Amino acid sequence: MVAGDTQRETAAAVLPDRGTHLPRREHLRLVSRVLAAAGAGAAQLLALPPYGLWWLGPLSATLLVLAVSGTRLRRAAWLGAVSGASLMVWLVNWQSVFGVDVWLALAAAETLYFLPLATGIAWVVPLRGWPVWTAALWVLQEAVRARFPFGGFPWGKLAFAQPDTPFTGYAAVGSSALVTFGVALCGALLAAAVPRAVRLLGGTLRRANERSGGRVIPVVGLLATAVAIPALGPVLPSVAPPETDHTATVGMVQGDVPAPGQENILGERMQVLDNHMQGVHRIARQVRSGEVEQPDMVILPENASDLDAYDNPTAASRIADAARDVGAPLLVGITKYEDGGAQREVRSVVWKPDTGAGDYYTKRYLVPFGEYIPFRGVMTRYVSRLEQVTSDAVPGEEPGKLSLNGTTVAASICFDVVFDRPVRESVAAGGQILVVPTNNANYNFTGQPDQQLAITQLRAVEHGRPAVVASTSGVSAVVAPDGTVVYRSPEAEPDTHVTDLPAMAGETLATRLGALPEAALSALGVGALVAAAVSTIRRKHQVTGEVSRQE
Repeated sequence: MVAGDTQRETAAAVLPDRGTHLPRREHLRLVSRVLAAAGAGAAQLLALPPYGLWWLGPLSATLLVLAVSGTRLRRAAWLGAVSGASLMVWLVNWQSVFGVDVWLALAAAETLYFLPLATGIAWVVPLRGWPVWTAALWVLQEAVRARFPFGGFPWGKLAFAQPDTPFTGYAAVGSSALVTFGVALCGALLAAAVPRAVRLLGGTLRRANERSGGRVIPVVGLLATAVAIPALGPVLPSVAPPETDHTATVGMVQGDVPAPGQENILGERMQVLDNHMQGVHRIARQVRSGEVEQPDMVILPENASDLDAYDNPTAASRIADAARDVGAPLLVGITKYEDGGAQREVRSVVWKPDTGAGDYYTKRYLVPFGEYIPFRGVMTRYVSRLEQVTSDAVPGEEPGKLSLNGTTVAASICFDVVFDRPVRESVAAGGQILVVPTNNANYNFTGQPDQQLAITQLRAVEHGRPAVVASTSGVSAVVAPDGTVVYRSPEAEPDTHVTDLPAMAGETLATRLGALPEAALSALGVGALVAAAVSTIRRKHQVTGEVSRQE
């Protein structure tokens, strides 16, 4: 695979501008590049939930490559900004519940990552095999974005638009990184093939092949490879799949909150707790009436008890009553306060009918400026609204391996599920069913709950486990190991559900390989950048030498 005509354009790009006035044709090219860059971001946005047009994922990579190929690096950078902004401004608009400034600041920060991505793509396109290198750069960009700053914010990955699609199966081999790579590679191959195919149109294939020096076959090969990538995806989860160890009956409660979609939904803490305990009592009544099976466990959301049930006797009594009534251990979200309320832990606690609070998992990935304030002394001085976050949450350090009535669950609380590491480590520690307690009440009807559910679907395939999402006000759901949603709650309504789920044993390749695929693909991207830098330096020296000889 060669860059073709783009090599000459990119070689010219290393030379200085010849003038400040662009001819009409160049203006049209620039406009087309801007439209392609904006279209790349829009396509990625529409591929993600709540829109779910997953097939636009590869097209977003195609458009970004076409926008920046053969252009100067400085122009590629701001075209990357156009692409990133057209994605991020709308993708994270659910943050506007905390203020327009918070929303736009987050969108701007996330947009910045698309500048080096677009520049890198423009830089490596002249290299042989560039579709592979551009796909690796997508993985590199997402890997950095998932770690920096403040622990990262990987929302909107190419992979997260593929919860139940032909590309999803790649997660079972190489986690979200390999899904992103597959989607980006498919798009890059289309970017390589489509311009060539257009140039070959206007005559028979045979004549076109003669005029083009035999370039029909490469076009067919590029298109065939682009089709083969998603075609292979559904087969991959069958490679060394986990097996069912036993079947567990799992209950789920969505208690609802007083004012979903508002910033202050945690104001009525006791009411939120009562809503969720009433859901447990409802399951107990259904068991007694024969409507549902006796559950082996009941999963409740993050912040089901924002009251500290360790120190609040009323809260503890109501949780204990519910556990005894249903006759099964609860996994209940409890906020544990320390140092007089200055610090807290966001926990999912195993609460047994006979012994009460026991083992627990502490949320490992916290939302900056929501669950804690970085540089609190400085930030609150300039943004007084941040003082409403009166205590800083402290992250946990241990995997979410919790035993409930003979079944080990892999717990990941809310924001945790966006990251590869906490889910993987919980499964590697012995988790048989994924559970995702979450509190999305601030974001109801914004698309954010659907985006988080799509990520959970991908995690289910990645680790070959079913998943249970328990949300305060929706979306709560049950996901099969193949990523399909088998049950989904309404939003902003109380809901309960009881179902039988396979508790799995064994690990997928993705679980075993861990972060290795992401590291290898990221290293591939770095290597391509180094190779492009060396090629650019050589090309500059050649141009300089030719000019010197002419003089």
